[in-house]
Amino acid sequence: MIYIILISFGALVATFLGGIFALQFKDKLHLILGFSAGAVIGVAFFDLLPEALSLASKTYSIPFITSITALGFIVYVVLDRFVFFHSHGHHEGEDNAREQKNIERGILGAGSLSIHSFLDGMAIGLAFQVSVAVGVIVAVAVLVHDFSDGINTVNMILKNNGSRVLAFKWLLADAIAPVFGIISTLFFSVKESTLGIILAIFSGFFLYIGASDLLPESHHNHPTIWTTALTVLGFGILFGAIKLAGI
Repeated sequence: MIYIILISFGALVATFLGGIFALQFKDKLHLILGFSAGAVIGVAFFDLLPEALSLASKTYSIPFITSITALGFIVYVVLDRFVFFHSHGHHEGEDNAREQKNIERGILGAGSLSIHSFLDGMAIGLAFQVSVAVGVIVAVAVLVHDFSDGINTVNMILKNNGSRVLAFKWLLADAIAPVFGIISTLFFSVKESTLGIILAIFSGFFLYIGASDLLPESHHNHPTIWTTALTVLGFGILFGAIKLAGI
């Protein structure tokens, strides 16, 4: 039990610090967005999708699992284009509606990241049901990208015209989410294959958020050399951290 308490606290603090970092350096948002894009895509490729394949491949075929990832991508496209689309009106009322849509779009992204954090907590709790050793390995893998999770959550709100107050509220939600995820596993268990399918869906979500939302926005009206460098850095840091966590 002491392991779970310490890991829960560590996940909360790491996520919170990442978000505070993003809020503190809001004037460098395009650079932070560049890093976030690489980090989010890195989480999808190096964490979510491999874990989904590992958990679900005993029950489902690899093509089926990757198809679920594609389905997650398409579902997010539909939500983004037809539910949280950008208005192009020029009247004040239409501008207000467009701004509200942008904020809702940011909430959709931040909500997805928070649910992902909840699932991270679930993964930790379920891993400890197997053994302490497995639980520690999974916990380390989660903790290494919690800092970037906080950055990404804040960025999703700020880049879509959300206020610092709203960004801070979603940061708190994202920081506390893994704690609730861990606690929830004290009351139930989930089949590995089911958890794998859920992770595959979120892999598709994150690929869209990173490639179609964060990455283009990071280059908007800014020189691409530094934002590109930060994107590669974010990608590389997540790759290295997750690989080290798996040793």
